[in-house]
Amino acid sequence: MMKSTDLLTASGVLLTDQYQLTMAQLYFKLGIHETTAQFDHFFRSNPDYGIHKAGFCIYAGLGSLLDWLDESVFGENEIHYLRHQKSAAGEPLFKEDFLGWLQNDFSAKAVNLYAMQEGRVVHPNVPIHVVEGPLAVGQIIETGLLNIVNYQTLVATKAARIKQSAHGQLLMEFGLRRAQGLGAVNGTRAALIGGADFSSNVGASHVLGFTPKGTHAHSMVQVFLGMGQSELDAFQAYADLYPDDCLLLVDTIDTLGSGVPNAIKVFENLKRKGHRPVGIRLDSGDLAHISIKAAKMLNEAGFPEVSIVLSNDLDELVIWQIITQIQEEATRYGVDPEKLIHRLTYGVGTKLITSSGDSALDGVYKLVAISQQNEWVPTLKISENIDKTLNPGNKRVWRVYDQRSKATADLVALYDEDVRNQRPLVLHHPTLATKQRCLDADEIDHIEKLLIPVIRDGEIVAERPTIPEMWAMRDTDIEALDPGVRRIMNPHTYHVSLSKKLWDLKQAMIQKTKAA
Repeated sequence: MMKSTDLLTASGVLLTDQYQLTMAQLYFKLGIHETTAQFDHFFRSNPDYGIHKAGFCIYAGLGSLLDWLDESVFGENEIHYLRHQKSAAGEPLFKEDFLGWLQNDFSAKAVNLYAMQEGRVVHPNVPIHVVEGPLAVGQIIETGLLNIVNYQTLVATKAARIKQSAHGQLLMEFGLRRAQGLGAVNGTRAALIGGADFSSNVGASHVLGFTPKGTHAHSMVQVFLGMGQSELDAFQAYADLYPDDCLLLVDTIDTLGSGVPNAIKVFENLKRKGHRPVGIRLDSGDLAHISIKAAKMLNEAGFPEVSIVLSNDLDELVIWQIITQIQEEATRYGVDPEKLIHRLTYGVGTKLITSSGDSALDGVYKLVAISQQNEWVPTLKISENIDKTLNPGNKRVWRVYDQRSKATADLVALYDEDVRNQRPLVLHHPTLATKQRCLDADEIDHIEKLLIPVIRDGEIVAERPTIPEMWAMRDTDIEALDPGVRRIMNPHTYHVSLSKKLWDLKQAMIQKTKAA
């Protein structure tokens, strides 16, 4: 079992792959380790959950990345581990001069970092981080950056889709017990950025400034039954202790036969004492049908406002199906479907925290330029899969809004291009030579520069937004998407384009590389 000191070592600067360190030592031996290089971090495709697919992602993880960079140093423990690594011949794998550089001169923040703002909508093949700095530093921090940001972006995206499917209703993240170890902490953070309003995760909630939320478990009712008492006794005891936070799980025995009727009795007692009950939770069975029946019983008892919390293997598609069934079935029981839909709260666990259906974001980190004699020299990786051929050079990203103020394209351009002044604005397809769009002045409302400076010359220069501020950016960006891009099923493809100048550079480099 790992001791706490070992865990800190494993999650610090050594949260990297072995080849990052072996390459860094090669650069050091060649004397090019401090050559300025540029790396782009982007993801190649939106999450695909099988029968449904995301049309966009929500970027999350920058705050955690900055904390990791700030704390990542090669101290005595890290150097001790590396010093004792041996080659196949039994010789020290890492030489003392390289270890000395790591311990005395390496800084994970010795870079210029440009990034999207957390909470914003992001799209495939668009850089969400640009890292400029010493070649060896950029190489060593690659794995940690990918580990932190890819996962949080994946979970934030899932949370945004669930929130959208739930018609914006209250969403609670319940995934701690099903998460992958301590990844639950970052998972909770990402879920809150993406769409969750609260979490059951006590530690992460407090650290992030949120009140943890939850109810009781079936075991509480079972304890009372085992002691010869009743479900009603269990509910009343819970209500006596938490009169202003009383939310009862009603499906331990018989949801509609005993659970809801007993909850109503307890709620009546609370009401007589001047307290307002919170609601009931349904965790099994046909959640749509049972919620309709439960709502009817609560309405008739004089509790039309209490919440009905649904849980049990929910995700965006299941919630969509529940709401559709309520819309079709509720009126037959005298229940207003829209009022019921806006009364529901959702507790989502496993399928959110694990991004069930697509458990990894294919984010990559690629070298795109090297500085030679104070000029950027673009580099290129060619793939047999044309979609994986890199966009070379020092670049920045722009978002183009049409006259409806809808985001119509993300445009990747070279660093020295200010596309805000280009009319007509040429948007070139990333891979197809004959496919492009030309936008005249009357077709463009405004153009926004997306990447902001976050670290400059080793200092963090960007303000860190609060999670509610991230929510505001998220909601604004999602609202700016066309409805087709926002669809839960079969979303329309959002346009990601290259500037004409970048397209020409890419084609020239492809031809030159192939000729060589």
